[in-house]
Amino acid sequence: GVPLDISLAAYLHGYVSNLVSAGIRLIPLGQTDGQTVIASLETDVTFAVDTAMETSLDDLGSATPIIDWTSTQHETQYTRLFRS
Repeated sequence: GVPLDISLAAYLHGYVSNLVSAGIRLIPLGQTDGQTVIASLETDVTFAVDTAMETSLDDLGSATPIIDWTSTQHETQYTRLFRS
């Protein structure tokens, strides 16, 4: 029962937050700076939601063969983001 635009905005905010969280772990970026980055991306998230809501499925398309290929090598990569 949640409207699509609100659901999409929540999803994109979560996605941005996950990317920033990874950045905090990978580079010298503190929690406060991470929150600043998330806040600065608010306009971009809103723009992406507005654009998505106005775009039909016929207008969408992508090709990501390199991402698919590199994803198959994920388990054998030397450097992993979260090492235990």
